[in-house]
Amino acid sequence: MVPPRRIAHLDMDAFYASVELLRYPELRGHPVVIGGGARHQPAVRADGTREFARLRDYAGRGVVTTSTYEARALGVFSAMGMMKAAALAPDAFMLPTDFDSYRKYSRLFKEAVADIVPHIEDRGIDEIYLDLSGEPEETRALGQRLKDAVKQATGLTCSIGIAPNKLLAKICSDLEKPNGLTIVSYDDVPERIWPLPARKVNGIGPKAAARLAALGIETVGQVAQADAKLLQEHFGLNYAEWLRRISHGHDERPVVTSSEPKGLSRETTFERDLHAKQDRDALSEIFTRLCTRLSEDLHRKRYAGRTVGIKLRYADFRTVTRDVTLPQPTADAATIRRAAGECLRRVPLDQRLRLLGVRVSALCPLDGQGGQTQPRQGDLFS
Repeated sequence: MVPPRRIAHLDMDAFYASVELLRYPELRGHPVVIGGGARHQPAVRADGTREFARLRDYAGRGVVTTSTYEARALGVFSAMGMMKAAALAPDAFMLPTDFDSYRKYSRLFKEAVADIVPHIEDRGIDEIYLDLSGEPEETRALGQRLKDAVKQATGLTCSIGIAPNKLLAKICSDLEKPNGLTIVSYDDVPERIWPLPARKVNGIGPKAAARLAALGIETVGQVAQADAKLLQEHFGLNYAEWLRRISHGHDERPVVTSSEPKGLSRETTFERDLHAKQDRDALSEIFTRLCTRLSEDLHRKRYAGRTVGIKLRYADFRTVTRDVTLPQPTADAATIRRAAGECLRRVPLDQRLRLLGVRVSALCPLDGQGGQTQPRQGDLFS
């Protein structure tokens, strides 16, 4: 008999910020924002104590990489402009990013998990899916053992959701953060999932959630009970069918543990629709960060790629893509940004944008490809 599916989603709690708090324990319990530059390194006073920069002193066009839960309680979240964050939480402490440390702790927690459950799908620096279906151990005990292993290996906490599929597991990993362990079955969907806001479902972004709300549909349960024709009229056939399927907790995607990736991508949906000219500085900052993060993903997974592409979604939900093929494979951030910039010049930019993404495909093993250089900030759409 084939065992029932048990899929876990493990998500590290405020990962970058938590790594920093290991280094600066005196900041525990305080609002802390990660996203400053090298000039925001803490200074050591004469008595050996440290002096930290405050968010109120920030000036520039940077964006928040992440924040502690105390800062989130003040309205500061990742991808928010640092100046906006400073207005919300001027007394929050500010630290620069340290991706070398984050990659180190990412490797440590994944190695600890792999010693217990080998069937892992790597979804990024701070999250993984695990297929527990063939594991003999009782679900809650196994989930707790995974959490304990991560804590012992890193000193950090994680939250785990365990469910019959990836969709529900990801939702559940966020329900009891931080340091949560949430287990649901299909029978729990009406009680545990349906009352949640529709935006809690991965794939329903802010814009789609707003359009659903305009139709009087605000919860997952209301999506499940919505008229199919109404959804199709406002979202199109494919997206409407997907909404109906996921609202009932259905998801057949497997945990992919060994296949070679066809491409890697980074994308972000904006808090508000942005215009290529009026919001040029903000878009340029976001674009550079996406290319840098994508380069880091490629180096971490030891891949380079020859095809660089971009993805734009306009305010009316139309999506366009463009790509360019390079003479040699690359994993270099500056090269990716230049190539993606070429692609951007081939799309109309007369409407507001709600999403921007960058992708590298036609992958091959990195095998000692050249080192990484940082992309220059520059104008985004010239």
